Amino acid sequence: MIRALALFVLFCGTPAGAERIVLGLSQDEVAITATFDGSSILIFGAVSRDAPIPQASDLDVIITVTGPPGPVDVRRKAREVGIWVNVDAVRLSRAPSFYAVASTAPVTDILSAVEDLRHRITLDQVVRTVGASETAPDVENFTDALVRIRAAENLYQIREGAVSLDQQTLFRTAIELPANLVEGAYRTRIFLLRERQIIDTFETEIDVRKVGLERWLYTLAHRQPLTYGLISLALAIVAGWGASAVFRGLQR
Repeated sequence: MIRALALFVLFCGTPAGAERIVLGLSQDEVAITATFDGSSILIFGAVSRDAPIPQASDLDVIITVTGPPGPVDVRRKAREVGIWVNVDAVRLSRAPSFYAVASTAPVTDILSAVEDLRHRITLDQVVRTVGASETAPDVENFTDALVRIRAAENLYQIREGAVSLDQQTLFRTAIELPANLVEGAYRTRIFLLRERQIIDTFETEIDVRKVGLERWLYTLAHRQPLTYGLISLALAIVAGWGASAVFRGLQR
């Protein structure tokens, strides 16, 4: 597949001296089923050009995958009068549910601060620059805690050096998607860089959806909560009665 992509690049015309991204995905849909335990997405591509490769500087690639954003409440607990209670809270208005950054080298070495601010690539920009309403003075500690917790759950990933670049033309990386994904459109961005400046970008989406029984239960719980509650109650009663019957049978 990579070789076919390289052949396509040879016949793909671009403006003189320009470098453009030609992208591919191993899959653009992820199905979440009852037995879903994670997935791996291969992101690969090539650099299209009609002029010799510039020798003055190295080419670098950064790839990001962003899950649906949403508000997050981060709370701090303290022990008071012998019990743990919430004492402070910070609300982040648009923290991504999943975020992965893969690059050919350490991001701070290949990306300028201005470009990072403009495109919001690093976790500092993605999480910390969103609006936050707080009841605590040290918001930074709360955002650090959110990043630390989600990184431990593999929801936030920093994979510096994980993008392989062959002869400054072909690049590829694999992004691991954990089992605890939020469904929705996962924004995928690719940045081409020289001398810490972005020279081209490409954007696509990976669709993550629940299917089968998982989808039916999710839809029922959110659209018909009363019906879902009654079914859950009935199943609990049947399960309890069945367990009791089995236990009585074993005692005889």
